[in-house]
Amino acid sequence: MTELPLTGGCLCGGVRFEVTEPPSIASYCHCTRCQRRSGTAASASALVPFHALRIVSGEGLIRCWQPPDGAAKCFCSECGAHLWAKREEDGPRFVRLGAFDGDPGIRPLYREYVAYAAVWEPLPDDGLRRFPEACPL
Repeated sequence: MTELPLTGGCLCGGVRFEVTEPPSIASYCHCTRCQRRSGTAASASALVPFHALRIVSGEGLIRCWQPPDGAAKCFCSECGAHLWAKREEDGPRFVRLGAFDGDPGIRPLYREYVAYAAVWEPLPDDGLRRFPEACPL
């Protein structure tokens, strides 16, 4: 069990946050939007309740881009580091696993949007459940 609170932040250190409850689930997203946002083949995120995420510093640096048909993507306006996604203002956050300082104590359980997986990086044979579109769980 990873010790709480979990801590994390952006690349430049301007945004710092704490998570006071263990994330409930983690996954990889292979959608085209995540590929373009992250510059990688997939985005790894963990689901955290809204009330369990506390911004310690740098709240004024956080910007969110709201696509017309998806969750808002939140990032540091100084260094561009991706922090989390959110569907509603007071809804859960999908915190990027790379934004945590250490081990968040959770591992991805599935891969979603694999129908859009990058052709230049084959999906690994890791035994995780795969969903062509959004995970129905």
